[in-house]
Amino acid sequence: MNKLEVFGAKKLKGKIYVSGSKNAALPILAATILSNKKIVLRNIPNVKDIETMLKLLQSIGSEIKYSKKKSLVTIQNKKKLKTFASYNLVKTMRAGILVLGPMLARYGNAKVSTPGGCSIGVRPIDIHLKTLSKLGANYKIVNGYVYASTNKKLKGAKIKFPKISVGATENLIIASSMAEGNTILSNCAIEPEIKDLVNFINCIGGKIKWIGKRTLRIQGVSYFNQKEYTIMSDRIEAGTYLIAAAVTEGDLKIYGINPNIIKTEIDILRKIGIKIKTEKELIKVSGIKDIKNINLKTAPYPGFPTDLQAQLMVLLCKSNKHSVISEEIFENRFMHVAELNRMGAKIKTKGNKAFIEGNIKFKAAELMATDLRASVSLILAALMAKGKTTISRIYHLDRGYEKIEKKLRKVGAKIKRVS
Repeated sequence: MNKLEVFGAKKLKGKIYVSGSKNAALPILAATILSNKKIVLRNIPNVKDIETMLKLLQSIGSEIKYSKKKSLVTIQNKKKLKTFASYNLVKTMRAGILVLGPMLARYGNAKVSTPGGCSIGVRPIDIHLKTLSKLGANYKIVNGYVYASTNKKLKGAKIKFPKISVGATENLIIASSMAEGNTILSNCAIEPEIKDLVNFINCIGGKIKWIGKRTLRIQGVSYFNQKEYTIMSDRIEAGTYLIAAAVTEGDLKIYGINPNIIKTEIDILRKIGIKIKTEKELIKVSGIKDIKNINLKTAPYPGFPTDLQAQLMVLLCKSNKHSVISEEIFENRFMHVAELNRMGAKIKTKGNKAFIEGNIKFKAAELMATDLRASVSLILAALMAKGKTTISRIYHLDRGYEKIEKKLRKVGAKIKRVS
């Protein structure tokens, strides 16, 4: 099993280019089920979750050409697709549930395994199912599979999400795009990845319009067009590299990211003392020795993202006083704390709050990753620590970060993958 070896206490300097967004690409790939025309997707990141989704699409009959070198995927659904997503493919990737909506919309039935992914809480799919039922879907869960069907076609409806859910918003947008009549979705998630999905569906012939901050009007259509589309850049990857520069007191130029979509993250980093300059598709970041403390809560977009909570926690260990992070999105998302404490951090958790003591100097250690974002937080801590840190179970990391060790080596990190 692969591990990462990191030799820390080196300032990062240079250029990093941000890859395409995994969290934008996955729902867009699921949405290609709606069409029988050729669709070309550019800026696809080379990460494990994308490979898994492509295998899932191939398993149901999609014809796929994937050029990792060009970050390009071509998809065509010439034949009728199967409407079965197996446990073996969905178990490692939460986004597998996103094929449910398009299967129902196009074919009127689906059998989809309940999803897996990171072990960071329950993350139930009940909102997906209850809101799909308002479009006319019938469902039951038997032996870990969702069996869903419609009488003829999904029918448009007025639906208010009981709470903000990124995945449920994506599933309903995709399903409603081919439902009969008009659908109004309110209390939608408004993450940039959601807006990228809306832009993609409109690009191939959908009729979706934002009519309020969290409200969409969707007019169902019966067919979609042949198109090319470029996936947005990964804002979580960009935020991770901003923090990497900050923790190592380095200087990085981060290319290929629109600063406006990570404005909250930039504002918070500036608030605690990090020097950041922004241009159109470029962010310049310089770390400093003395970091200010902060108390913050994770929140749905445009709030501070839960996917950067673990990384920020590492940075706050450098601060001059105590900090507090409240995790408002997922329960059980502090599993990285035990590993950070093994490196010398002084972090206590109570419920959904983490109490972080500042002025910490990390020490090298042998570590184990527990989920995708936790694994990258351990790399950040290792970059600060003197000596060799070894991180195992890095398959979590490969689900969402493209060539991370290569990108970090180019800017001065001493990091390598070993078996």
